[in-house]
Amino acid sequence: MSTFIIAGLGNPGPTYQWTRHNAGFLFLDRLADCENTAITRTSFSGLTGESSYAGHKLILLKPQTFMNLSGKSVMQALQFYKLPISQLIVVHDELDLPYGAVRLKEGGGHGGHNGLRSIMEQLGRKDFIRLRIGIGKSLHGDTTNHVLGNIPPEQMELLPKILDGGINMLKMMLDVGIAKAMSLNNNKNFLEG
Repeated sequence: MSTFIIAGLGNPGPTYQWTRHNAGFLFLDRLADCENTAITRTSFSGLTGESSYAGHKLILLKPQTFMNLSGKSVMQALQFYKLPISQLIVVHDELDLPYGAVRLKEGGGHGGHNGLRSIMEQLGRKDFIRLRIGIGKSLHGDTTNHVLGNIPPEQMELLPKILDGGINMLKMMLDVGIAKAMSLNNNKNFLEG
């Protein structure tokens, strides 16, 4: 049985709970609900829970360090479980994807995302798997207020469908590997037919 750490990025506390920047936390909460588990144990400077899928043990990690220091929590978990970077999946919000789009990616830069930047700095590497949840760009050009703004009600209604699509992509990746899952899924927008 392989173990994977699925680290969902976000900021702790009720102020940030429904912000676009918390897409990673929202994803893990949805996954935990679907798998009938909870992310409540305090460890690795975060909250953790466990699940399994197709013979894989899944460690669900929500760093509680605030976004800019997420790498500390992720590094602690990887070291504790003695896992290679290939068994880390980071779930995060993505400005460069429209709302409703979810994409898998292996490696790449941080694109200005401070949570990814922190993880790369802590690990000294960037070749981990990402599940990117599109939040779209601000129509007014104010990135900070956009990512830290609450998801509007009309988008919130659609969120379960998007997160469920992401969960299916994650499971497919665990079944068939990153390359095949990317080729089968990376042109999907879960808000389109």
